[in-house]
Amino acid sequence: MLKRFLLFLLVWGVLCGTATAAPPQRIVSLAPNLTEILYDIGLGGRVVAVTDYCDHPAEARGKPKIGGFSTPSLEAVVAMKPDVVVMTKDGNPPEFGRRLQRLGIRIHLFDARRLEELPRGIRDMGAALNVAQAANRRAEGIEKSLRQYEARAKGKADPRIRSVLFIVQPEPPLVVGPGTLIDDIFRLLGLRNLAADAAVEYPRYSVEMIITGAPDMILLGLMGNATREEAEMQARGLFKKLEHLDAVKKGRVCYTSDAVFRLGPRILEGIREIAACTGRL
Repeated sequence: MLKRFLLFLLVWGVLCGTATAAPPQRIVSLAPNLTEILYDIGLGGRVVAVTDYCDHPAEARGKPKIGGFSTPSLEAVVAMKPDVVVMTKDGNPPEFGRRLQRLGIRIHLFDARRLEELPRGIRDMGAALNVAQAANRRAEGIEKSLRQYEARAKGKADPRIRSVLFIVQPEPPLVVGPGTLIDDIFRLLGLRNLAADAAVEYPRYSVEMIITGAPDMILLGLMGNATREEAEMQARGLFKKLEHLDAVKKGRVCYTSDAVFRLGPRILEGIREIAACTGRL
């Protein structure tokens, strides 16, 4: 009788362990980059709701929405009956996570903010959601690609392009400063960010500051669903003021997609775009 009881406990433990190891069935994502990571590690089919800004991959656009990136609706999230809510430390309100926990809803906090932290963040998410193997494969792939881009930039770099300025908003000019994902990409590719010494991550730059800094290349990012034509129209006034700048006269102005702003799998596309713009491919 005792042997049967012990055997029962053993089988029960194995079954419980297997159940615990299964990935969550209902996942709510509170950030666009997290949605992209979830799909990338094979959990897209288990995502039941996303934010209004989760537009990649295309399948995510049809998911129920729970509000904005910084203003998610607690009622909408709870209504989805999630097994887990994935959040980012860099943007989602901390109090929102605490409210979910008080309601007994499990959260996973993605705390990676910098380019070099992305592989670790993916591994942590994979381990928390019980898809560690898939997440580790993806993290290794990203690490390999980052090493390749860095090595390629050292071996093949356009000597005419050393200093760069990334303009997020043309009027009034708002640029990318230190401690940002794009600044990390610049450093990876051996580029000097003209605004690297700014006191904030996204400083305002005057036209005079841009002219004085004389960047070899100016980059701008397409935000959301904006087209190249729309972005050029918005920046027309700024470039009129910069028409005597060497970079503008020589056509060293380049537009990137929104991939450069998202710390997820598409960041490799963003790196490639910047590398192509600056002669580092």
